[in-house]
Amino acid sequence: MSGDRGAATALSAGLCLALVVVGWFALHWCGALLVRHRAAGAADLAALAAAAHAPHGAAIACGRAGEVARGMGTAVVSCTITGPHARVEVRAPPPPGLPGAAVVTARARAGPVVG
Repeated sequence: MSGDRGAATALSAGLCLALVVVGWFALHWCGALLVRHRAAGAADLAALAAAAHAPHGAAIACGRAGEVARGMGTAVVSCTITGPHARVEVRAPPPPGLPGAAVVTARARAGPVVG
């Protein structure tokens, strides 16, 4: 075929490459979103654990918050107990294989149920 110069092959290869690049970015974006949600959930649960143990003192309450955070793959950055209220900040490592990703932090507070 004298009119065939491989244009369809080149176009197909270009489209496949673009699809692979878009898929790679989507996969890493979803990984970063998953870490963000995990950090938020860990902060919530750690704050609840700290508030539940607040009557026993700040050391015990924050210790329990640290156990909960470690169980979820995060670390407590700060824990403050003010009366029955707890404020917790946790840090989650970035997803593996995501170059340039920052460490994710999340904060939560919890206190007694009134009413």
